[in-house]
Amino acid sequence: MMAIAPAPEVLLDHRGNPRASFEMSLSYEQARLGTAFHEAGHAVLAMAYGVHVVTSEVIAWSPETDRWSLTGNTAFEARDTKPWHFAAQCAAGEIANVQYLMTYGLWTPERALACSADHDREQAIDVLADFGYDLGRDHTPDRRKSWGMVRGMARRKIGYLWREIRTVALAMDERTVLTGDDIAALTGMTNSPRQGDAA
Repeated sequence: MMAIAPAPEVLLDHRGNPRASFEMSLSYEQARLGTAFHEAGHAVLAMAYGVHVVTSEVIAWSPETDRWSLTGNTAFEARDTKPWHFAAQCAAGEIANVQYLMTYGLWTPERALACSADHDREQAIDVLADFGYDLGRDHTPDRRKSWGMVRGMARRKIGYLWREIRTVALAMDERTVLTGDDIAALTGMTNSPRQGDAA
């Protein structure tokens, strides 16, 4: 674990605002693995949708004696991705983290609530809006989708890809950082080439 916090920009959302933080009644090891599942959810769904994954990692540090903080980051190139696939990939982190709690017998309503990742939802809303798609935060826009619908899409895909997500999460917990090529090798999935690398 790092002794000091990561670079400030790592703790900001896509708009430059601080990401929300939550207390979880879990041990460091349990919470770290949950963060790994969150990032693995993003990475595996992104890769399944043809997105080039650069890295996916767990970031842990000690802000003061006898305290710890965790976050994560998944870097990818999402050019030419279908808008609803991008949104489902955004929802996948939170869903995979809650699924981890249920699978490992750690689920409580409070812990599930602490898995909330509003920054992922807001990024999906903003990115889709840039392309003319209306993603409803708490309603279903006319002929469009709500965040609840997108979460349902992510939940179904996670069900199909749970073995791959679990494999990636366990490896990430052990190694801290995985490249997209590491994830592809672990899962047998294909990491699409970078935009400039495509033949």
